Amino acid sequence: MSDPIHLKVALVVKGAFDSGLVQDFVVSTGIDVEIDWAPTTVILADIENGARPDGVIITNGALNNLVDRGLMNSEDIIPVVSSRIGVGVRAGSQHPDIATVKSFILTLTSARSVAYSLGGQSGLYFGPLLDRLGIAEGVNAKATLIPAGFTGEKLLTGEADIAIQQISELKAVQGVEVVGGLPDEVQKVTAFSGAPLSESVLRKDVLRFLNFLSCKGAVERFSQFGLDPR
Repeated sequence: MSDPIHLKVALVVKGAFDSGLVQDFVVSTGIDVEIDWAPTTVILADIENGARPDGVIITNGALNNLVDRGLMNSEDIIPVVSSRIGVGVRAGSQHPDIATVKSFILTLTSARSVAYSLGGQSGLYFGPLLDRLGIAEGVNAKATLIPAGFTGEKLLTGEADIAIQQISELKAVQGVEVVGGLPDEVQKVTAFSGAPLSESVLRKDVLRFLNFLSCKGAVERFSQFGLDPR
């Protein structure tokens, strides 16, 4: 088996990857894959502090930042998925009404506690959204905030009764049910792509892995976790 490729990958695809997708690649190619999972913001900070993985899968905007800094080549960027933000509850709980912006606001303000992440793409969007909706003070007064990780875990511990995160990340937590996506008027779609760092000696293996993510089996797994393959 060749040297493993070391990737830093956004949590948005963790459920799909852990469902056997990565193992399928390893078995079919003999190339092992080691992954450090973190929000895009944390991955960028790690690279800023000197970390040099063989490749990354992060938001398109963050990838463009690395291209501008000369750390990767734009022609190596390969689209992976697009993701939407959703609402989750503990399995078996009543599903709240989030069909309209008005009902979504009522659900958030009526919740005992809303869990969201400060470091992930969903949380970076959701915090300012609360301000725009005029409910930030009331929701944040009883919110369950986490620096990173899966907000759905706070449903299982009973710390929150509503979780906000990328739909795929909600689906990655066993015991959590996805109510649905945010109403279209306040939804945000985020595109994630991958690329090797230009200095990696395993650049070709990273590209092989990223291209593998467009195969039929990968597309099916991404769709299973609420992601739109790109």
